[in-house]
Amino acid sequence: MSTKTVTIVGAGLAGSEAAWQLARRGIPVRLIEMKPVKYSPAHKSPGFAELVCSNSLKAEHLSNASGLLKAELRAMDSLILRCAEESRVPAGGALAVDRDQFSGRITETLRQHPLVTVENALVSEIPDAPCIIATGPLTDPALTDAIQRATGQGALNFFDAAAPIVTADSLDMDKVFRASRYGRGTDDYLNCPMTEDEYNAFYDALVGAELTELHDFEKKLVFEGCLAVEILASRGRQTLAFGPLKPVGLVDPRTGKEPYAVVQLRQENAQGTLYNLVGFQTRLKWGEQKRVFGMIPGLERAEFARYGVMHRNTYLNGPKLLGANYAMKGDPLVRFAGQLTGVEGYMESTASGLVAAVGLACALGGRPEPDFTGQTILGALARHVSTPTSNFQPMNANFGILEPLPYRVKGKKNRYEELSRRAIDTTNEVIRNYEL
Repeated sequence: MSTKTVTIVGAGLAGSEAAWQLARRGIPVRLIEMKPVKYSPAHKSPGFAELVCSNSLKAEHLSNASGLLKAELRAMDSLILRCAEESRVPAGGALAVDRDQFSGRITETLRQHPLVTVENALVSEIPDAPCIIATGPLTDPALTDAIQRATGQGALNFFDAAAPIVTADSLDMDKVFRASRYGRGTDDYLNCPMTEDEYNAFYDALVGAELTELHDFEKKLVFEGCLAVEILASRGRQTLAFGPLKPVGLVDPRTGKEPYAVVQLRQENAQGTLYNLVGFQTRLKWGEQKRVFGMIPGLERAEFARYGVMHRNTYLNGPKLLGANYAMKGDPLVRFAGQLTGVEGYMESTASGLVAAVGLACALGGRPEPDFTGQTILGALARHVSTPTSNFQPMNANFGILEPLPYRVKGKKNRYEELSRRAIDTTNEVIRNYEL
């Protein structure tokens, strides 16, 4: 096993998990955390793996993709998951934590590990390889500039202004029709037609819905970069009908007429299992998105693979820069992890840190790197951030990113549980085959 020290920049969820995975494989780690030398606008505590938003790490059951990801992480001896389970507080079917206990356990474990050296410093350049950069969505501007210089202009995105994404199999295709405007193209869009009454009810719900709060440092930046659908709607009742919901050139085959308004869905992935709501960048709270967007014909039972978001965020153009092991193209000993890569969510960040570190450990030891495949959430997230696409957006764990089953399973819950069984079997097979 290599004794070369790996430098990790950032002791958030991804960086902490990466440090643990390397150290438990006998590789020395230099973990650099800028707190308390400097705090980002969202961070307040000096501890590692600080949770700045919710204290929920989402569902645990295997009919939910978040639960499946936890099962995969558990099989890989994730430090973040173990400390979360040791710090849990009551939350029904979700795993929620006492955030101070959670951070404290992770901090103590890593600070006491004989192979982990912790430094508190501000990093303004990419360290010498081997290294993992896990500085999060609020990466310090000096390091951001260094990443830009190393990867080229256009390699970083600075806003996470994304529309909701729904699973294709949750749509009511008796109401939705496939077509492109004026018959141009190859019927690329799914269309949700609205009557005037349906549009007015939707409009009233949208403009009256509750919004998420922005941090002070986000407010000016976000609205200079993108306009939320609810803000556009507030300019007048007909603004959406003459804007992103305009029905011109779309004929509902069931009526032979143009609808009053149309919400268009655009295919999100190659498998056609995910669709995004075109023009629906939003600051609505997640529960409000499910309620209000569920009023759109065809979306009454829609399952949201990811909710729309609008906040200040820095993330790499992963398909241009990263391989499926989170390594920078051209230098496999420089890796990225966490939300900086384009994964979204606490456990997803943890997963990226794990995959980046385990692969790097194998590379340093002259061994083949594991392929978690598109059948696991661990592998599917890595493939998402490295697969070419015309509109790369961050993604969280959902069944839509997994390789579909080659056979039919009746019932969504049964299908998800079958996907989970396959994923867990695949994870265990990868552990055995690569001796992880």
